[in-house]
Formats: sequence, C-alpha cells, structure tokens
Amino acid sequence: MTQVRTRALIDHAQRFPLAAELHARPFAELTAPERVSHLAVLTGPDTRDAETAHLEDLCQRRGGTPPAADATHHIMDFGTFRLKWERHTEFTTYTFLRHGPVDSPFAEPASSLAPPEWVAAIPGERVTAVHLALLHAVPQGAAVEAELAKHFSAASLCRAGVLGGAAEVATDHRIAQDGFTRMLVYDRGLLPRQAGRLIQRLVEIQTYRDMALLALPKAREVSPTVARIDASLAALTGAMKAEGEIDDEQLMLERLITLSAEIEESIASTAYRFSAARAYGALVKDRVDEIAESALGDHPTPSAYVERRFTPAMRTCESVAARQSSLSERATRAANLLRTRVDIKLEAQNRDLLASMDRRALLQLRLQQTVEGISVAAITYYVASLVGYLLYAAKDAGASVNVTLIQGLSVPVIAVLVWLGAQRAKKRLNIDGD
Repeated sequence: MTQVRTRALIDHAQRFPLAAELHARPFAELTAPERVSHLAVLTGPDTRDAETAHLEDLCQRRGGTPPAADATHHIMDFGTFRLKWERHTEFTTYTFLRHGPVDSPFAEPASSLAPPEWVAAIPGERVTAVHLALLHAVPQGAAVEAELAKHFSAASLCRAGVLGGAAEVATDHRIAQDGFTRMLVYDRGLLPRQAGRLIQRLVEIQTYRDMALLALPKAREVSPTVARIDASLAALTGAMKAEGEIDDEQLMLERLITLSAEIEESIASTAYRFSAARAYGALVKDRVDEIAESALGDHPTPSAYVERRFTPAMRTCESVAARQSSLSERATRAANLLRTRVDIKLEAQNRDLLASMDRRALLQLRLQQTVEGISVAAITYYVASLVGYLLYAAKDAGASVNVTLIQGLSVPVIAVLVWLGAQRAKKRLNIDGD
C-alpha cells in the first residue's frame, strides 16, 4: 500500500510571537493585605543594556531569576517581595509587590524591601511613583472617613466605588515627601485575579496620565512660536492683496518659504510627543472605563478629579497641533497662490518680450528689403559702368558702337539679372536655414 505524504502548512515567522503577545504581561493574583510600589521611568534604546544589567545585579543579590536579553516583561520572586518589570516603547515600569499584615499602609512600602541604593540607581528619569495598599474593608461611614483622614488631604480627597462595589479606591493625587503618590484600595469582595487586574489598571491610569501630560510643556513651549508664525503669515497674506512688482512678489515668496520651513520644524519637534499624548490619553480613558467608578459621598471620584485638569491639558495639546497643521496648509495655499501670480506675470512679460522681438524682426526685414533694393541699384550701376568701359575700349579698338545707347539698354537687363540672382541666393539661404 502506497503511503501518501501530506505537505505540512508553513507557519508565518511571526505567528507564534504574535500569539504569545496576547498572553504577555499577565495580571498578578493579589489578596489583601498587599502593598504595592509602582515606578515608571523614562527610558530609551541607550538605557536597555543598563536596565538588564541593573536587574541582573538585584537578582544576584537576592537570588532571583533575571529576564532574558530580549524580554519586555518579567516577574521576579525574591521571597519577601516580588518585582514585576515591564519595558514599554519609551518608559519602563517597576512594580514591587509585598504581601502580609499591615500596621500602617505607607510606613513600610513594598519598595523598601529592595536595597535603597538599587532603587535609587534605576536607569531613567522617574515620571510616576505610586505607593498603593490593598486592605481589608473598613466599615462604612465615619470609620472610613477617619481612616482616610490619617493619610490624605481633606481638600483633595477622592473616593470611588469600583467594579460594581467590589472595592473602594481613595487618593488625594498629591506627591508626598518621599516622592510618591498614595492610594488606598479597600477589598469588599474582590477575587485574586480581579484584585490584580484592578491594581494594574489603577497604576496604569497614573502612568499613562503622566506620560500624556509630558506633551503639555512642549505645547506651551511652541505656542509663542506658533502665534508669531501665525501673525507673520496673516500679514504676508494680507500684503499679497496689493499689486506689486514681480521682484517684490518673489521676495514675498522667499519669506513664505522661510515661514513654511519654520512651521515644518515646529511640527517635527512636537509631532511624536503630541501623537503619544493622544495614544496615552485614549488608554487613560479605556482604563477608567474598565474600573467602572461610582461616586461615594460628596467626594469626587479619582478620575473626575484628574479629568478637571487632564482634559484641558490634552485639548491644549490638540489645539496647538491643529494650529500647526492649519498653518502648514495656509502657508502652502498662500505659496501656491503667490507662485501662480508670479507665473502669470512672468508669462505676460514673456508675451511682451516676444511681441517686441516680432516688431524688431519686422523692422529688420524692412531694413533688409531696403538694403536689398539699394544693393541691386549699386551692383547695377557698377556692372553698367564696367559695360561702358568695355564698350569704350571696343570703340577705341575701331569697332563702330554706340556706347551710350548700348550702356543705357543694358541697365534694365543688368538690374533684372542682379535682382534674380539676389532672390536665388536668398532662397538658398532659407533652405539651408530650415
């Protein structure tokens, strides 16, 4: 019996990496009481080797397993605490997790179990720092208010129920003396994976919010330049309404090109930051929607408190980006209009020049015809004179000729022959010219 070999399907080179990406960055399973310290630092390609070496140093000190060289996320268990490390496009996060009884939520945070000098030497610039405590629920009412008053400013205290009342979140969004923002989460019926997902979403909201707000200083920095270019472009566009010499319009065109270059330089310096801000802002909104906040008492929810300033900041960035784009389009339209006007004037000048050349050519033709007539007369005169000399010579030699009669009769014949010769020469020159 003949066996038929079936050809195996060929997998795309990225099939398994893409499938693995769906399961990347898993949520930790958490149960109260749990303390969490979250750090987000700005990094780049030049800090990646330093990050890996720094993690390897901690693992050598505490006996953990370092991440692979090409890894983008890794969880290290050091016994007394766990460290979740994640590398993103332009920032890296370090999340320290510590499970165990809590006397004071923020007295001994999770990051305090790592060597202080190691934490201080994390490569990059710190953007977000959060100490979070997941605690068993405190009874509702005055007991909760009294507990929250120990840790947060009453003026900016925010509270919210999340996940349909399964937990309560409180924070004041202030940076404490240790450089960390504080957040309390009270467990009112969370499952372990649900708690891990909630904590992850809360720190992501903080991180993506701060990353999005990095665009605001950039927007403020370029706003005066955008306003100046806008005013210059408006003035230049207004000057285009007046008719001027072509040299003036070419000068305006050069100024427009300079303004266009400034606009493109401004766009190039902010395009990435503004684009990233839009992406981070969308992530903040998604994460807020996921945790499903509900107001508690007369306190604002954490997201509503942030939204009060976050949304205007994002709109400022969007406004500056829109003005840059509008300026670029306006400068392009103005340059095209001015180029068209310059081209029309150049065409008019060329038309006038061609008409002038036609007039000069006509004058040259008339002059040539005049010179041609004079030339025929002069040549006829000289040839007739030569005929006269010949006749006089013949008469002196004894021939009986009437010199005056014959010379006079030869003049029209000579003139016709000279004219015919000139026309033939002209025709030959025209044929050679073609």
